[in-house]
Amino acid sequence: MAQEHVTSLASAGWLDQAMFGYYPYIALSVLAIGSVIRFDREPYTWRSGSSQLLRRKQLVLGSVLFHLGVLVIFAGHFVGLLTPIQLFDAVGISHGAKQVLAIVAGGIAGVFAIAGALILLHRRVFDPRIRANSSFGDTAILALLTVQLALGLSTIPLSAQHLDGSEMVKFMAWAQSIFTFKPGAANHIAEVHWIFKAHLILGLTILLVFPFTRLVHMLSAPVWYLNRRGWQLVRTRRNMATSKKRASTTAGGV
Repeated sequence: MAQEHVTSLASAGWLDQAMFGYYPYIALSVLAIGSVIRFDREPYTWRSGSSQLLRRKQLVLGSVLFHLGVLVIFAGHFVGLLTPIQLFDAVGISHGAKQVLAIVAGGIAGVFAIAGALILLHRRVFDPRIRANSSFGDTAILALLTVQLALGLSTIPLSAQHLDGSEMVKFMAWAQSIFTFKPGAANHIAEVHWIFKAHLILGLTILLVFPFTRLVHMLSAPVWYLNRRGWQLVRTRRNMATSKKRASTTAGGV
C-alpha cells in the first residue's frame, strides 16, 4: 500500500496530488463539519436571505433559470460521476453515449444556469438598495458560481473532442476513488486539460466555503418547504389587543 502511494505521488506530480488527492478530503470535511456546527450554533442564519421585498424585478426570471439549471447540473454530476462504470456497461449505455448526453443536457442546463446567475448578479451589484443590504459573501459566492458555470461550459468543446467518453471515464474513476478512499486518485486526471482542472478546483473550493455562505439553504430548503417548516414571527390583532390589556392592567395595579 505504501509503495503504491509513493508511485501515485511520483506519477501524478506533487501539485496534482495536493489538489486532486488531498484537497477533496479537506473540502468535504469542512463541508460536513462546518454545516453541522453552523446548524447547531446559528440555526437562525440557516437561510438564503431573500431580497424580493427590495426589488422583485429580475428576481423571478433569474432565480427560476438559475435554480433549474443548477439542479439539473448537480443531479447530472452526482449520477454521472458516482455511478459505477460497470453499471453503465451492464445496462448497455456506452461511454460515448453517456458523453454525448452529458454534453447536450449539461450544455442546456449550463446556459440556463449562467443566464440566471448573470441576471441575479447584475441585480445584486447594480441595484443600490440590494447592494447596500448584501454582504460581501452574498455577492462573492454568486460571482464564484458564475465563474464556475462559465468554466463548465468551457469544457464542452474539449469534451466534444473525446466523444468516445474516454475523458469522462477518467473523471468517474477519480471521483469514485475519492469516495472509496483508493490511493492514486489524482493519477486518473493528471493529464487532462487545465480547464477541467480549474473547474474541479473551483468546485471543491465552493464546497469548502459552502457552510459559511447562503448556500446552506440548499441542504434543507426542499425539506422545510415540503413540511412547511421554518421560523416566522406573527403578531395578530388578537395578540396585540391581549398585550395592550395586560399592559393596562399592570399599569392600573401599579
